[in-house]
Amino acid sequence: MRVLMLSWEFPPHVVGGLGKHVAELVPALARHNMDIHLVTPAHQGQPGEEVIEGVTVHRVAVPTAGFPDFYTQAVQTNRALQRHAEHIITREGAFDLIHNHDWLTSFAAEGLKQTYKLPLLSTIHATERGRGRGYLSGEQARKINDAEWRLTYESWRVICTTHYMVGEVQEYFGTPPDKIDIVPNGIDPAPFQALEYIDLGNFRRQYAAPDEKLVLYVGRIVHEKGVEILVRSAPEVLNAVPQAKFVIAGKGPDLQRMRDLVESLHLWEKILMAGFISDDERNRLYKVADCAVFPSLYEPFGIVALEAMAARTPVVVSEVGGLREVVRHAETGITIYPNNVDSCAWGIVHTLQHPQWAQQRVENAYQEVLTVYNWDTIAQQTIQIYQRIVDERAHTAW
Repeated sequence: MRVLMLSWEFPPHVVGGLGKHVAELVPALARHNMDIHLVTPAHQGQPGEEVIEGVTVHRVAVPTAGFPDFYTQAVQTNRALQRHAEHIITREGAFDLIHNHDWLTSFAAEGLKQTYKLPLLSTIHATERGRGRGYLSGEQARKINDAEWRLTYESWRVICTTHYMVGEVQEYFGTPPDKIDIVPNGIDPAPFQALEYIDLGNFRRQYAAPDEKLVLYVGRIVHEKGVEILVRSAPEVLNAVPQAKFVIAGKGPDLQRMRDLVESLHLWEKILMAGFISDDERNRLYKVADCAVFPSLYEPFGIVALEAMAARTPVVVSEVGGLREVVRHAETGITIYPNNVDSCAWGIVHTLQHPQWAQQRVENAYQEVLTVYNWDTIAQQTIQIYQRIVDERAHTAW
């Protein structure tokens, strides 16, 4: 089966969960004999074509400046993506279907669908209204919401990664329930398994003293991730566990504001704002952390929780969105009330003060990583949807 896939993100350009999802999904599909051509903007690096783990990746030169807003940039980028995809189809021949990820590449996907009468499958990773917790903040947000609605309308089927996202798609876009499939995100435990027998003591000392308990956050520094809740919980945590040390890794528009907050609370000796870290540093931090905390206000899935689970790190997460499906309270982690400083502090303190209980949750979580969130399993589920679409298309007049 030949699949034309479109994604705004692909390594080395990975901003969030969408990019990680696509980067892991496509080689898993290739391992199951799917012929995947991935079309993505050349945000970083040179435009061109290369085969990566059995997947043909087409990085397309796109305009990068002179736009009044991000939405306009996305529309113009899609024009370049569609033109390039048309050249691929002319050169390579027909595809069985198009698989698109989120609204960012939806204009090209919809154009290709109409031009070549190819069925369109879309994975919805998040929604604009969801990020605004039910509200659209301005004209650009309304345009993005409209693009998301149009994408779900034009799609033959829609994949969501959680039941929570199914609810959003049905509520915001009126998508029929029998048009939606649930296929979770996944995680590859191999990078963490490779660190099992490596002495990381010297690495850990770069972030915390040997007698300190390392509390880790990894992710974008944006309002919706609840980083401020974590920072404000620190005094309460330190009152109960004075040897706690917080490491907040990542970048984003709220980074300086969080640094200012840390300084205003006189916590600079106990909270390290690490900024951007490499994937290797991130993996090592997970392995040496005593607790990983993700106090999100909005989280469609929460792949960072899977990363911590794969690293066998105890997790504390907000009981919100997809996180409450990925992490079950007292079984695979601790869940806390969203936007609640006291609850966040309680979850961290409970985890640090009861390491044996935490270890039991870690083992339960790791088993789910190996079974439920295995990329080969997810690829098989995705291929079943591909086959259903192709079979239905074969018996349907356009």
